[in-house]
Amino acid sequence: MKIRRYFGKDMREALKQVKEELGQDAVIMSNRKVADGVELVAAYDKEPEPKMQVNSAAKSTTAKPVPTLSEIIGDDGPDNLKALLEQQAKAKLQQASSPEEPLQKQAESSSLLNNVHKPDPEYKSAATADNSQFDWNEPTNTLADSNSLSQIKEELATLRQVLQHQVSDLFDAKKQRQKPIHGFIRQQLVGLGLSYSLAEQLADFVPADATERDAWRYVLQLMVNRLSLSGNNLLSQTGAVALMGPTGTGKTTTIAKLAARYAKKYGAESVAMVTIDTYRIGAFEQLQTFGKIIGCVVKRAENAQVLSDILFQLRHKRMIFIDTAGFSQRDKRLIEQLEQLSNASVAVKRYLVVQANTQYPALSHAVQAYDSASMDGCIVTKLDECYSLGEALSVAIEQQLPLSFVTDGQQVPEDIRPADAKSLVTIAAKLYKKFGMTHTKGYNQNSTTRVV
Repeated sequence: MKIRRYFGKDMREALKQVKEELGQDAVIMSNRKVADGVELVAAYDKEPEPKMQVNSAAKSTTAKPVPTLSEIIGDDGPDNLKALLEQQAKAKLQQASSPEEPLQKQAESSSLLNNVHKPDPEYKSAATADNSQFDWNEPTNTLADSNSLSQIKEELATLRQVLQHQVSDLFDAKKQRQKPIHGFIRQQLVGLGLSYSLAEQLADFVPADATERDAWRYVLQLMVNRLSLSGNNLLSQTGAVALMGPTGTGKTTTIAKLAARYAKKYGAESVAMVTIDTYRIGAFEQLQTFGKIIGCVVKRAENAQVLSDILFQLRHKRMIFIDTAGFSQRDKRLIEQLEQLSNASVAVKRYLVVQANTQYPALSHAVQAYDSASMDGCIVTKLDECYSLGEALSVAIEQQLPLSFVTDGQQVPEDIRPADAKSLVTIAAKLYKKFGMTHTKGYNQNSTTRVV
């Protein structure tokens, strides 16, 4: 039995070469993928009869020499398969009797015997591959199938999102055709800063026969009616009040404004300020400076027990304002601070302080983080720094957040006043008209005009 090696760009071409040169009695010994295609090793017992090729252009053809087994396997052994197997078996016995022989040579000999003497039963002869198909019965690649399945799932999810988006657009277009005024108002409310869901909800209440001007006034009045106001009579109450909120919302300055207003109304001896902000550098010194200006007592509490003792000592004061540390809504210290206020010896009212110039997602998550503290009111700060007030009003309406005060500057105590729904909606509309509408987007960004 002799062996030949064939190359083809694919399995079909390689098998065709085997069949044409060796006939249908050839046996496929091995196959493997190479850089240019597929390599087959075929064995045959006798030389195939040469085929006559008719070619008018060629005078004679020279047959390619048949490679021997020694040339294929790179060995100087005999060119007969039986003799080769006998030699390898003899070498194997010698290796077993010589334990000092390197293990690498034993592995090579074993691998050669396995490849030549024991061909894989899955291999087919060239005679069975006559119908242009070759089934190797290769095992399924589980990892590749898993990756393909994940890829298909991702593509289906993406396709589903695209279809949902297209269906939504078709539905919106249908509503736009049926009620064009509703589509116009919804677009204006989204530009104002409201969430899409709230804008769509308010637009649905607009009469279908209303003009654009009447419809706009109608939805603005709906916003006024939906805003909740509470806790704006704080300056006439007694007890303890804590201002809470994320970092940088202006809690300390707001406390100074409230304390100054309270001292002006009832006297400096009737009010006190306490800070539990032990994290920010200079927090106590800043509040102490405000206390000296106002003429009221300022204390610092490092923990819940000290806070409880201070509140008991100041129980004769008409009002105690508590300044808290600003934490992110994802900071676990926020929960500790809430528990610190809950364990105080005196009932403490809680007011949330948020910035008017905050993006809708951040503002919404901040309100949700402090929702467990049962807020008695909300103070919206920095109205003078925002270009859109609709985001804050949208969160207040959607989460039924009671608005108490608004601040629009750094002056103490002038720049604070009770919240008014109509005034806030009017400011939001003016800001949208000035900075948000298409024909006003080329505004002068250096303008410092104050909206009141």
